[in-house]
Amino acid sequence: MAFIQCDFFSEVLGLSTSMNVILPQPASGQIGMEGSQTADKYPVLYLLHGLSDDHTIWARRTSIERYVASMGLAVVMPAVHKSFYTDMDRGDKYWTFVSEELPAIAQSFFPISPKREDNFVAGLSMGGYGAFKLALGCPEKFIAGASLSGALDIMGIIQRRGSDSFLENIFGDLDKVKGSNNDLLYLAEKVAESDGAKPILYQCCGTEDFLYQDNITFRDHARKLGLDLTYEEEPGAHEWGYWDKKIQRVLEWLPLNKK
Repeated sequence: MAFIQCDFFSEVLGLSTSMNVILPQPASGQIGMEGSQTADKYPVLYLLHGLSDDHTIWARRTSIERYVASMGLAVVMPAVHKSFYTDMDRGDKYWTFVSEELPAIAQSFFPISPKREDNFVAGLSMGGYGAFKLALGCPEKFIAGASLSGALDIMGIIQRRGSDSFLENIFGDLDKVKGSNNDLLYLAEKVAESDGAKPILYQCCGTEDFLYQDNITFRDHARKLGLDLTYEEEPGAHEWGYWDKKIQRVLEWLPLNKK
């Protein structure tokens, strides 16, 4: 595997930013690792970080590089700060960045496939929200999305926190979030009602996680809509031991080579 720390300029954000990228390498002489290369253009997993973290966190807290070594899968891990993967009301346009500019830049820098059937997204906590937002908001681009302990019921979070300058900086008028493209329940309804492409979804959450009830809310909503959702729960909290285990499950679940 190749591990690349990539610093680049974003026209959308108007600043220099970073992503870490894992690329397949068909090497056989590396101790404890056996690489694989399946195609000239690699399928790719966009792997998203949570609220308190950055683009380095998945490689620091899990063995993601080792887990994907034999899969022929590229992994792109971008930095988005505390943006909730949103075009912020009082900040930068991180939704436009992750949904449009980042894939285009990554495909221009690296041999990554642009085909929908080769593009996947996953994330934890705030990144779980971002992963489902990308999968449901851009179903023509992503065939699959996975959320680990995701912040999936944004209206539930807003109701619990009340008037909150942090959330207002991101979403603006909090009374207008429900039924907008920042509301995953609404995005799920749009996808379910459309005649277009529909992503498959994977969702997991520990039963001791503080976001557990939000995950139940999204699960029940998605099931009622008839979306293709795989849901798993087990004892676990909001912590990296759980996510290190469940990202391996996500990799098993990914529909690689599904045409």
